[in-house]
Amino acid sequence: MIVGLDALRARRFDLLRGRRVGLLSHQAALTADGSTSAQLLRRALGRRLVALYGPEHGFFGQALAGEHTYTRRHPDWDIPVYSLYGERRKPAPEMLAGVDVMVCDLQDLGVRCYTYLATLRNMLEACAEAGVEVVVADRPIPLPQVVDGPMLDPAFASFVAPAPLPLVYGMTPAESARWMKAALGLDVVLTAVPMEGWSRADAAWDGARPAYVPPSPGIKTWECAMAYAATVFSEALPGIDCGRNTNLAFRVLGAPWLRAESFCAELAKRRLAGVALHPYRYVAAVAPHAGRELDGVRLTVVDPARFRPAQASLAILQTMAELYGPARVWRHKGVRPGWFDKLYGTDRARLQLKAGAPLAPLFSDWARDRRAFGKSRAKALLY
Repeated sequence: MIVGLDALRARRFDLLRGRRVGLLSHQAALTADGSTSAQLLRRALGRRLVALYGPEHGFFGQALAGEHTYTRRHPDWDIPVYSLYGERRKPAPEMLAGVDVMVCDLQDLGVRCYTYLATLRNMLEACAEAGVEVVVADRPIPLPQVVDGPMLDPAFASFVAPAPLPLVYGMTPAESARWMKAALGLDVVLTAVPMEGWSRADAAWDGARPAYVPPSPGIKTWECAMAYAATVFSEALPGIDCGRNTNLAFRVLGAPWLRAESFCAELAKRRLAGVALHPYRYVAAVAPHAGRELDGVRLTVVDPARFRPAQASLAILQTMAELYGPARVWRHKGVRPGWFDKLYGTDRARLQLKAGAPLAPLFSDWARDRRAFGKSRAKALLY
């Protein structure tokens, strides 16, 4: 597989010839020779690479989730490295001054609440307003065939719910940009540079591509990225640990009251598609259970095409409430129901769960609400 920026290199960077270039990216965007996209463009363009822009976690990927980053000068190249997760989340006009074309090269997950989608949208809007052309160099996502979860309720639009699409939307970064241009009516000159040798069935990180570097501190492996949408609810329900700051972040769930053997047996009755759950003891690394050995479960995505992470997440929470009581899920210290609703882009999932209502009708409604999106998505796909 050849990622978009390497495909552009094979074309001798024809789209950038003689132009001043900005780059929205991070150190997770590696190319075939191990360089980052920024290093590759710096070698190819020299001083025509005039500015860098970093999403959440920063251009250099050092910041934790939710931690603000700051604009600085590149220590070696003496060009600005603009933060798009600090005082500003959308580039100001002066941040685009002197840029003829913006290259976007982000390793994304294809999950609405993972904030790189919001940053890409904001960049497209800012470039449309400033008359700057955009080139999106494509990269793989972990679940390219999966569309799952609720559509965004406009009342819950936010930086973690930046566009009217499902929680898991099954589009690569270039496809997402094409979809947003059409769906949001953005008047921007946009060129997608597809990957070569990649198909939608290619969801595994097989080693025959650039090395994997975590796009954020919590997504340490491709397997973590696959499971993320099924366990991200833990950000709003901190009494349920997700292994953050361990090597299995978002691949495990644990709590002092959980009994993994019986819990996995009960979940097995639900026949969750594409995923297996196994007992897994581990030591929590963050509060409120930091340093404590937890009886937990480990999620393994066994069929990426059939996995439905949003559905699995609600089934997990419903089973926890049934086995251990709703208070264990919804009333512990630190619960943030408003954040839960923002993550899912609706309050209906939380209300259904708290009411103990069957999930099948809700999932049917999700599928019905996604039909129009499915048609617009099909027009944006490149593979």
